[in-house]
Amino acid sequence: MSALEKEALELDLADPGNRELFDVPSAQGGDYPEVAYFAGNSLGLRPKATRTELLEDLDAWAALGVEGHLDAVRPWLPYHELLTGPAARLVGALPSETVVMNSLTVNLHLLMVSFYRPTRSRHRIVVEDSAFPSDSYAVRSQARFHGYDADDAIIRLRPRPGEDSLRTADVVEQLGSDVALVLLGGVNYLTGELMDIPTITKAGHAAGAVVGWDLAHAAGNVPLSLHDWGVDFAAWCSYKYLNSGPGALAGAFVHERHLGGDRPRFEGWWSTEASTRFEMAPESRPPASADAWQVSNPPIFSMSPVRTSLTIFDQIGMEVLRERSLRLTSYLEKLLAGVTPGRPLRVITPANPDQRGAQLSLRISGSLRAGELAKRLRFEYGVIADAREPDVLRLAPVPLYSTYHDCWRAASALTEAVPA
Repeated sequence: MSALEKEALELDLADPGNRELFDVPSAQGGDYPEVAYFAGNSLGLRPKATRTELLEDLDAWAALGVEGHLDAVRPWLPYHELLTGPAARLVGALPSETVVMNSLTVNLHLLMVSFYRPTRSRHRIVVEDSAFPSDSYAVRSQARFHGYDADDAIIRLRPRPGEDSLRTADVVEQLGSDVALVLLGGVNYLTGELMDIPTITKAGHAAGAVVGWDLAHAAGNVPLSLHDWGVDFAAWCSYKYLNSGPGALAGAFVHERHLGGDRPRFEGWWSTEASTRFEMAPESRPPASADAWQVSNPPIFSMSPVRTSLTIFDQIGMEVLRERSLRLTSYLEKLLAGVTPGRPLRVITPANPDQRGAQLSLRISGSLRAGELAKRLRFEYGVIADAREPDVLRLAPVPLYSTYHDCWRAASALTEAVPA
């Protein structure tokens, strides 16, 4: 055993995390029974409690039929309310500002119906040039829907030449009087950069724009204070750091200053007040909460894994997870510093821990492609990383279940797989 591997194992004893709560896939290559899993920024691992608790909800259907709406141990009619408090605490919001529903891009569209209200003089939308493609598709389609040329309406922010991340000052400079909406990723999916959400939100408001955030890579990754920061709206998915399963239900936030008014909004069966829902009235009576943005009744068996996961975050706390994340990611960074010199690998994630979440992205130069390298890591070394073609390999040491030994395995595998 090398001195570095021994150090990693000793760190795991001192700072163990919560790996025992999760099912870790078996390795198909390498010298260890389980994979070293670094793809939690793409799909989180399954909590062990998920299967048991989902089966409990399924068994209520078998035992009770329709009466499960009121008589199940976790009644279905108000089931979504079980998720509201934990989700609000996770993102630093009031319960009235928070709802779990739909999928991420659907929620972004429903929120843009209310918050992207373009005029001829103010209709432009600010996004990162490296925004996740679905966000680009969404804002471009919104601009076209309102009759604008998407190529003109969308302002795509690029880092300065020779740099990999956006500077906050450069974002703020683009917020002119023609900007109607700022919609950025809280943590950039490609580089792992954590944006300065409060500063950009304040600057956007000063420019007269609405400011929304895609928190797909931020929720469950970094502490958030959406209410105190004054964010207008936000949306996030639950299958990455929130470990709720592939395609899991997403979350949405609407600041309380926008609740209860006559802001345009699409409505449906679950948009009306719960107390009068079964009066079957022809007109909605929306509550003064984010529930007013719900459209359809909640899918119980999709909510169940989200509830299980949010319970874990409530029990451990984001501040505790963030502290371990900083330690774990910095350790991986130290190991990679011993790997990258002389190899066609370069970390493009900000070096400042305050400007990143639980992710380090490596840019690969030369003829080697990210997908080819990820495949080698998986099947020869038992290390699962995420490739973004053509040249970015993403490693996410997730504080809930990743270990220091996982980090050592990743660095060791890269040392062998990428020739100097």
